[in-house]
Amino acid sequence: MYRDEYDRWLQADLVDFDLKKELRDVAGDDDAIRERFAVALKFGTAGLRGTLGAGTNRMNIWVVRQATQGVANWVKTQGGNQTVAISYDSRLKGWNFARDAAGVLAANGIQVRIYDELMPVPALSFATRYYHCNAGIMVTASHNPAKYNGYKAYGPDGCQMTDDAAAVVYNEIQKTDVLTGAAYMPFAEGVEKGLIRFVGTECKEAFYETIEKYQVRPGLCRTAGLKLVYSPLNGTGLVPVTRVLQDIGIEDITIVPEQEYPNGYFTTCSYPNPEIFDALKEGLKLAEDTEADLMLATDPDADRVGIAMRCPDGSYELVTGNEMGVLLLDYICAGRIEKGTMPQNPVAVKSIVSTPLADEVAKHYGVELRSVLTGFKWIGDQIAALEADGQVDRFIFGFEESYGYLAGPYVRDKDAVISSMLICEMAAYYRSIGSSIKQRLEEIYAQYGRYLNKVDSFEFPGLSGMDKMAAIMDNLRQNPPSDFAGRRVIKVTDYDKPEETGLPKANVLIYTLEDGAAVVVRPSGTEPKIKTYFTTKGATLEEAQKEKDELADAVRPLLS
Repeated sequence: MYRDEYDRWLQADLVDFDLKKELRDVAGDDDAIRERFAVALKFGTAGLRGTLGAGTNRMNIWVVRQATQGVANWVKTQGGNQTVAISYDSRLKGWNFARDAAGVLAANGIQVRIYDELMPVPALSFATRYYHCNAGIMVTASHNPAKYNGYKAYGPDGCQMTDDAAAVVYNEIQKTDVLTGAAYMPFAEGVEKGLIRFVGTECKEAFYETIEKYQVRPGLCRTAGLKLVYSPLNGTGLVPVTRVLQDIGIEDITIVPEQEYPNGYFTTCSYPNPEIFDALKEGLKLAEDTEADLMLATDPDADRVGIAMRCPDGSYELVTGNEMGVLLLDYICAGRIEKGTMPQNPVAVKSIVSTPLADEVAKHYGVELRSVLTGFKWIGDQIAALEADGQVDRFIFGFEESYGYLAGPYVRDKDAVISSMLICEMAAYYRSIGSSIKQRLEEIYAQYGRYLNKVDSFEFPGLSGMDKMAAIMDNLRQNPPSDFAGRRVIKVTDYDKPEETGLPKANVLIYTLEDGAAVVVRPSGTEPKIKTYFTTKGATLEEAQKEKDELADAVRPLLS
């Protein structure tokens, strides 16, 4: 059957020369054909993500058109103003996919608001809300390597599409022939007919102005003399991040030259993920040369940010997503209380795999901290619930351990633009009082205990990868481990049982150990990998690390 589909693609007018060449190149390779055509990329709550190339199991204009027809069919049942916002990042084919998505929507009589330049995830979420759109589309593969691209779908609230809506879209996609089923209008025709319009300057300016309203100590940065090195990792962050930082008074910004401008090949950084050292390596060299106070990097779609902080001895230390989440929560709480801007009954939100140290900090400041499933849409869901009750101003901060943060309800996804602003403001504040981010982090550990949070990943590539992952999770449920490295399991929380957790169903297992440590096992929702999260606590970092290593050694055989 996959051979028939391959032949159909080979004979079709695919427009794209690259696709035709690829199909001819794999003509005699049955494994390569099967891998491209035996299955189709599945549209889930995160949309689509896959390797660029020809076939139903690849990202290309035909798969994008098919997915967009599914979105269009859903939008047409929703009433409203029948408008969809579109943005894209620096990924290869990003503009092609965004333009073709606009063409499909226009051919379905749906209005389009598309950015005239690459812009990040939070800007797409903002535009979706600003124009009261029915949906939003972001063409991105986040922090994946260059060979990937993807397609995120958003609902009218600017949050990633709900499970129910995504299921409807997926059903519509399945009814749509990938090569012939999508309606399509050339982009220029859509513009001429007034169906496709660009996002206006007023929307872009409103995005920046809204972010800047969430400064904790307005005006502080103008006199602090902060010296910054910044890398947009060849993605979308350059314009919005530098614009906001300059607006609040940070002028001494050195951009990593090799990573300044959009480049979908990511030639200096094969894995443009600010969670890992290699992505920050070029920036760290520059920070050392310039003796910067801070080095930060945003991923290609600018929804995550990673930093390296300068230590008293002049060296630089990377800050984990959990540590930055705690630092920002602490800074926002202390600053807003000091300035008298803390709302009544404030609420913060974190994911279930993020550090319990945040619970301790929130408790100290009298903040209600809610824990939700992994995926920023669940944090957005909490903001929406507060908004529905007329209490949206209670939300002060949300974060995930994977370097995603949001301070304010103006968008419903993680935002590296506001995160960069607040991180720099925080660094400037501590600098102004003779302290530093490093010193404050050590004070937090001294006050609450030395928590350590680490993540390991196990990859399962190929067509059988997802089956292997499912079998491993099934085995863990059928044969639950009684201990890890001699530490007894005292509680197993299975998020596949919503009646027990009170949260929506999710494929996550959390093991609580007798000494207070925790092990979390969770298959990724966007990549063929299982992630294991470890939380340990010790009198020292070495003690916490030793326990983490022992737990990781015990978990590894269970995932082989």
